[in-house]
Amino acid sequence: MGRPGAEVWTDIWDVIRPQLARVLETGEGFSTYDQMLPMVRGGARRETYWNYSFTPIHGEDGSIAGVFNQGHEITDRVLGERRHRFLLDLSDRLRSLADPRTVIETAQEALGRHLGANRVGYGEVEETARYFTTDRNWTDGSVPSREGTHDLAGFGPDVLAALHAGIPLLVSNVACDPRTSAPESLAAFDAIDTRAVITASLVKEGRMRAALYVHAREPRPWLEHDAELVTEVAERTWAAVERARSEAALRERESRLRQLNDTLEHRIEAALAERNLLATIVETTDALVQVIDHEYRWLAINKACSDGYQRIYGKRPEIGGSLLELLSDRPEQQAAAKALWSRALAGEAFTQVSEFGDRELDSRFYEMRFEVLRAPDGSQIGAFLTGRDVTERVAEQRRLAEAQAARRQADALYRAYFENAPEALFVVGVEPDGGFVVEEVNPAHEASVGFKIEDIRGKRIEDILLPSVAERVLEAYRYVVETGTIYQYREIFDLAGGPQHWDTSLVPVRDADGRIVRLMGSSRNVTRQVTAEEALRQSQKMESMGQLTGGVAHDFNNLLTPIVGALDMLQSRGIGGEREQRLIAAAAQSAERAKTLVQRLLAFARRQPLQMTAVDVGKVVRGMTDLVASTTGPQVRVVVEVAEDLPPAKADPNQLEMALLNLAVNARDAMPSGGMLRITASAETIQAGAGGMLQAGRYICLSVADTGVGMDEVTLARAVEPFFSTKGIGKGAGLGLSMVHGLASQLGGTLSIKSKVGLGTNVELWLPKSADVPEAMGPTREVPHARARGTALLVDDEEFVRLSTADMLADLGYDVLEAATAEEGLALVQNGVEIAVLVTDHLMPGMTGSDLARAVQTLRPGVPILVISGYAESEGIEPDLPRLTKPFRKDELVVSLESLRNGNSS
Repeated sequence: MGRPGAEVWTDIWDVIRPQLARVLETGEGFSTYDQMLPMVRGGARRETYWNYSFTPIHGEDGSIAGVFNQGHEITDRVLGERRHRFLLDLSDRLRSLADPRTVIETAQEALGRHLGANRVGYGEVEETARYFTTDRNWTDGSVPSREGTHDLAGFGPDVLAALHAGIPLLVSNVACDPRTSAPESLAAFDAIDTRAVITASLVKEGRMRAALYVHAREPRPWLEHDAELVTEVAERTWAAVERARSEAALRERESRLRQLNDTLEHRIEAALAERNLLATIVETTDALVQVIDHEYRWLAINKACSDGYQRIYGKRPEIGGSLLELLSDRPEQQAAAKALWSRALAGEAFTQVSEFGDRELDSRFYEMRFEVLRAPDGSQIGAFLTGRDVTERVAEQRRLAEAQAARRQADALYRAYFENAPEALFVVGVEPDGGFVVEEVNPAHEASVGFKIEDIRGKRIEDILLPSVAERVLEAYRYVVETGTIYQYREIFDLAGGPQHWDTSLVPVRDADGRIVRLMGSSRNVTRQVTAEEALRQSQKMESMGQLTGGVAHDFNNLLTPIVGALDMLQSRGIGGEREQRLIAAAAQSAERAKTLVQRLLAFARRQPLQMTAVDVGKVVRGMTDLVASTTGPQVRVVVEVAEDLPPAKADPNQLEMALLNLAVNARDAMPSGGMLRITASAETIQAGAGGMLQAGRYICLSVADTGVGMDEVTLARAVEPFFSTKGIGKGAGLGLSMVHGLASQLGGTLSIKSKVGLGTNVELWLPKSADVPEAMGPTREVPHARARGTALLVDDEEFVRLSTADMLADLGYDVLEAATAEEGLALVQNGVEIAVLVTDHLMPGMTGSDLARAVQTLRPGVPILVISGYAESEGIEPDLPRLTKPFRKDELVVSLESLRNGNSS
């Protein structure tokens, strides 16, 4: 008392001095509301807010003798309303944002500017709740940003424990606070240029999930309200981020609800600011407004709130009525309401979401803000509540939680399929620049292709694959992005194990805006299927060629038969002079070569049965040298080495020639740049007990060696498998070595292959030695025979074949009776013609020769029958019927007929 005002009100004198001076000068009173007055409290200068007035006191003489001052502090209300407006504005801004990063950046900047902080950052914490990651901070420019991952343990165990417990961290000076004053903690704060900090930790589902921090580079006297605000912003940021990740429909509905609530809250705010409009606004607003005194009696309640009670309880409260009495018949509801109001009446301001109501009538969820109600002198009158019905929002949150649970279950099912599917599955991200990066591949993909996900995740396709392969892959990816359609195609990759064929499906995945952001792919290795299909085509082609070749050989045999027969007759009868006989002999020799060629064609077509005989292997090799040389070409030097006095081998000469030619062609293909082909034939002896595939005895070893590319152990092990080829798809049937191997086995020998990569291959065909002497072609000689008697019935649909055969039969002494069809021949026999022998073709239009033979055997038992055929196979011919293959000479016909007379069938 008695001290100058400037001393008493030092902190605020600059504000109130002009106001007092005006009252003293004018004699008029002065009043102000929500006036900010800076005061030092707790050793720190703080903002305070007041409603106060100055009233002049007049003396007896009418002059101003003094000034009466009355006022009350409204700091809590003003700061609360400011925080409330800030939170409303922040909610408005966050509500319209769909991108989580933008949500975080907006919240950081708004909070930083509101608190005047130097740095604000929001981030999430990994499962151990130790490492905190923030993508982008807000700063006022005075401190650097601190993006990245930070170890929270570095700030001290007390700080970490508080954060884990979800307790807001409020430190006004890190150097003075015992939780942060340890040297290690101070070093951590020095590293981020921070002296004061507020950190709100968000604990969800039992662990710390996220945090929001506010940094000041100088010590700062924070208030508990500041920590509450940071916590509220953290919660709203978390909710907004989660909302941004939810469905668009839910975001839109949430936005509408928030807009409605904004309008309501602004009305309440205006009512509090303008007391003279309070009654009108409170009564007309849709917000729920009620005021309770310490006896739980209503001091005020608006229509919306009264209607709400009527709706959920069937009762309408009245001013002066008791809340506890209204709910006396519902003890649980009464206790819940009393517990909330008791907190407010005890001076606590808080927000609560709770469910109230009679389930038989209606039950609703309300978001309620409880505040203390004070008189102008600061004394507590009671408490008031502003609320809103958030039933729909709660229902949406529950639906969202259920949707998230369903999504987690779907993710688990997807992951189970992805990890265990036999197909090669992969996920490729689409970059903003149109590039493609690997996001995920499943174990089947890793096993098939050989790339581990940890080595390729996040890498572009062109950084993983060879340029030629990458371009083909990217072409398919771009097609899906451009068309937006599912794309199924087959692709071929030449990997370490050889060409790989894949059937691939690509499915575009879109985001909420319809943009294709990734591709999901499934690939199945169909190399075996493609190889099998190609082998089947090659087999079918070989079969078709065999059928065609067999048919051509049959027709060629029919053409050769009269030629061979006529030349044989001319030669045996000595027609013409010496010159003419030489020409006839040359023609006969050419016909024999043509006959041999046909036999080779039939062997190629697999229509020639294996005819094992004694074969001069050296003669075969030397005779084929020119053919091998012309087949292999000028880049390959052919060397032939045949041992002297080489004994004969047991083999089929035609099949042996085919095998030798096949091995020579394989050797040529193994030397694309040329080289040397060495063919050797030698006699070898296998001793008893030597082991291996061969029995003891003497053998002829035919070797074909090249200086080509050779084979590795894996290829060598499969070399004789049917349809396995080292020449690539479309370049070989994979039957060559298999046929040679089969020939060796049929002959009682074996096939041996030795090969080294880069050195070449040596194939050895081991044939058993023959005890017989090889047949030598000599001049045609007359085979002695007894002159035949009787009638020979000759049946053949080929006129020239009948002509030559009839001449041979007549020359043998038969009276020849000809028929062009089996039916015609059978009619002659049925009409009583006596025959001594039946010579018939097999395949003819209508009845076959075999059918004719059976019919004649029935009509004329004991009549000899000889079937002649241009086909080598015996299909359709009874096994007990004697057969002679076209073309044939007279002496071959004589041998067959003599066998008939002697009772043999051959």
